[in-house]
Amino acid sequence: MVSQASDAVVQEVGEGARTSAHPLLRTESLTKDYPGIRALNEMNFDLRSGEVHILFGENGAGKSTLISMLAGANHPTSGKILFDGKEVHLGSVHEARELGISAVFQEFSLIPQMTVAENMFLGAEPTQGGFLRPREQKAKAEEILKNLDFHLKPGRRVDHLTRAEQQMVEIAKAFRTDPSVLILDEPTASLTNHETEQLFKLVAKLRKRGVGIIYITHRMAEIREIGDRITILRDGRFIDTVDAATTSEDRLVELMTGRVVGQIFPKVNYNPGETILEVDNLHTPGSGGLNGASAFVRRGEIVGFAGLVGSGKSKFAQASFGSYPIESGRIRFKGQDVGKPKTRDMLKRGFMYLPSDRRSDGLMMMRPARENISLASLTNAPLSAGLFLNTRAENRVASELADRLNLSPRRIERLAGQFSGGNQQKLMLARSLTREFDLIVFDEPTVGVDVGTRAAIYQFIAELSENGAAILLISSDLPEILHLTNRTYVFYRGEIQAELAGDDITEANVLAHFFEREEV
Repeated sequence: MVSQASDAVVQEVGEGARTSAHPLLRTESLTKDYPGIRALNEMNFDLRSGEVHILFGENGAGKSTLISMLAGANHPTSGKILFDGKEVHLGSVHEARELGISAVFQEFSLIPQMTVAENMFLGAEPTQGGFLRPREQKAKAEEILKNLDFHLKPGRRVDHLTRAEQQMVEIAKAFRTDPSVLILDEPTASLTNHETEQLFKLVAKLRKRGVGIIYITHRMAEIREIGDRITILRDGRFIDTVDAATTSEDRLVELMTGRVVGQIFPKVNYNPGETILEVDNLHTPGSGGLNGASAFVRRGEIVGFAGLVGSGKSKFAQASFGSYPIESGRIRFKGQDVGKPKTRDMLKRGFMYLPSDRRSDGLMMMRPARENISLASLTNAPLSAGLFLNTRAENRVASELADRLNLSPRRIERLAGQFSGGNQQKLMLARSLTREFDLIVFDEPTVGVDVGTRAAIYQFIAELSENGAAILLISSDLPEILHLTNRTYVFYRGEIQAELAGDDITEANVLAHFFEREEV
């Protein structure tokens, strides 16, 4: 079965059935209820052979609920799922995969202490006579990775991989069998441009074979590049299915939100003031560490950090905040030398860092939204009442911020892990509003969030800057760097290749420094 899957990845056949009228997968009145909330309401959806069908909607619209049931990870309250014209009852992800439905979820399901190959074949290990065959497993993993053009070693432990590499492992897991339906949930969120191009080439090959692909993304450019049809959901309900090639972005946003959303990027009035963070000649340990990087951030400006995944842009902020070790270098915060910073001390000083990986680093997934919002300000008024927590004030602050950021659902006692990815991002953003911070670092702030929320986050960042906060924006999304920052540092292999300002922050100038300079 695996060899068939590997062959399928590279098999070039005719144009296939991209517009086949035969529904490969269909739902009828599919409904999912949770205590006190209907997450999906009588959803009718169909997927044709050889098409890329985009699911589009705001965070909490029901997209993840729908694909979790199609992938066997969740079970409907009512309604039907039909595969190849026959009703099916998917009891588990394993059952769905054996049937031909494979999913790559936005939140990873990898075991960090296991290798790439072990994760790829977890639960489906090759055996003979009751014994594992690790050499065969490794060989099959190598074959799949090679055909996917993913440069990973099967024997590497997952906890030694970057987030982008972990994303590749998740994708590779889907190809240990030969899928008829492939579900991709924000698959490019952690990938570089090159890796994204490789994924799109793979998608093109699969659609030629007649594989139906359900694709969730909030990136308009991706919809235009690979989408055939788009189904829009809002508040757990089906809104419309439209043609990807002929439907305008404004129309999509209007269908998604129920309202007209104006310009995505706000006009930012920059008024740089005193220097808040000044870092000189920063070095961090390890082969992928920083090598003499220097930068500064002033009050009233938005400074961008751009570069490829693994270039050092996030490590610079983490080291300055105290969450990553430092070998040498000088760090000054609000005019005072810090030495080797510690996170608790930096928070007290007025430095807030919001990490890119909300599940692993940013949130307490098994604690309520209220606690996640108030976490960084428990010792400050109005939350602090001497030695005790003012729970009434905590509830009030958390509720006000949930309303302000349009948390969906607005249940501050709901566990963080029960919210959609975009709403988890809102919980982290709300944390930066519980008190005044002098410097706020936003590390990939719009990963997995919808267009409406993205516009709100940009406006939120602009307002903080205009009110006098120093903002550091770390982003792999080039338009964010181009439209929001008034100074940008470009990182490459732990070094800063360029500092650009004002009109010099162009796509050509930024990309020119993404790679090693040629010797003249």
